Amino acid sequence: METTKLMVNRKRLLDTINVSSSIGALENGGLNRLALTEEDKKMRNIFVKWLQEEKLNVRVDDLGNIYGRRKGKFNDSPAVAIGSHLDTQPCGGRFDGILGVLTALEVVRTLNENNIETDYPIEIVNFTNEEGARFEPPMLGSGGVAGEFTKDFIYNTKDIENISFQEALKKIQYMGDEKHRLRDIKYFIELHVEQGPILEKNNKLIGIVEGIQGISWLNVKVVGETNHAGPTPMEDRKDALAPSAKMVTKVYEITNEIEGMKTTVGKLNVKPNITNVIPGEVEFMIDVRHKDDEIRAGTIDRLREQLGTIAVMNNVEVTISTDWNSDAVLFSSEVMDAISEAAGVLGYSTLRLFSGPGHDAKYISKMADTGMIFLPSINGISHNEKELTLEDDIEKGANVLLNTILKLARAQ
Repeated sequence: METTKLMVNRKRLLDTINVSSSIGALENGGLNRLALTEEDKKMRNIFVKWLQEEKLNVRVDDLGNIYGRRKGKFNDSPAVAIGSHLDTQPCGGRFDGILGVLTALEVVRTLNENNIETDYPIEIVNFTNEEGARFEPPMLGSGGVAGEFTKDFIYNTKDIENISFQEALKKIQYMGDEKHRLRDIKYFIELHVEQGPILEKNNKLIGIVEGIQGISWLNVKVVGETNHAGPTPMEDRKDALAPSAKMVTKVYEITNEIEGMKTTVGKLNVKPNITNVIPGEVEFMIDVRHKDDEIRAGTIDRLREQLGTIAVMNNVEVTISTDWNSDAVLFSSEVMDAISEAAGVLGYSTLRLFSGPGHDAKYISKMADTGMIFLPSINGISHNEKELTLEDDIEKGANVLLNTILKLARAQ
């Protein structure tokens, strides 16, 4: 049998996606399926049932990650893992990482119905709390498995209602055993929607992800002096907001000078935030991203220097601290080549690109040779009910995933 041209069952895959799309459904077609909620539990139960129907060895670890293992000819060999996450944002889309889990399931279904044996075992994975919408930071499930976060840190993380990760995990009855964690794997492949416009703009079907950009979150605190807006002359003010505005403008000026740099000021707090009171304190966050860690670090140095200069010139104080830092990750050339070969055999166009957002693959890359497959996002929209990846593109992505797995798991 010529396994390099094996195809998934389109109808079955789309039917599976439709079932997922009904759990936590919103009026405008999106999903609200936060990690470790009742909606997440319902989706998990159905997913486990699907894994069991395929005669997989199903297990759950102490972080709630779910695995379905398909035996290989050499069953004690390292496995090929495929998957992503099933949780969403509060007003998220139907596709996101969900496609990564459900296309992985379809790959195994296709292998089973065609009686294809692989040398290496295959593990389907659903990671817990990738989004970080309920428990921050994101990617706690994969980060815990990869040793990025300790178990105590994860368990003690709390949501806005002061419910801990551990409490929520117990409530939905998905607290498994640490011995069930993903450990001995040779490769990890994650299929995901691009969450950006690059594939669509370039009219390409398949994104071969070269790596994930490094990210830094800078907290900028500007302190002036609160005073009454009426009697205080303009020349005597220490208004914290006016120089903060100049700082935000400077952030984007610097960004535009550096190829590939992305910065976002998406959070700002003004104190006391009253119409007739001069702001005495402003705090804002800068999200800084680039695929080259040295360029990102150099940009941060420039930001510190120039925002500091603005503070001095405006008679206010500024403190800049790093709240979070995550270095860039480069994916396996072997896996990228396997994805490219699979797409080529199927006649699908490809484009190599970097991911802006973080994904579970970022942490799992510490454990195995890793790669990602991106599918086009219409208008680049994601984390939004309008998120859309076309059915034809989903089918093509699943076919690429299938044929990549056939190569890496050594199909018989």
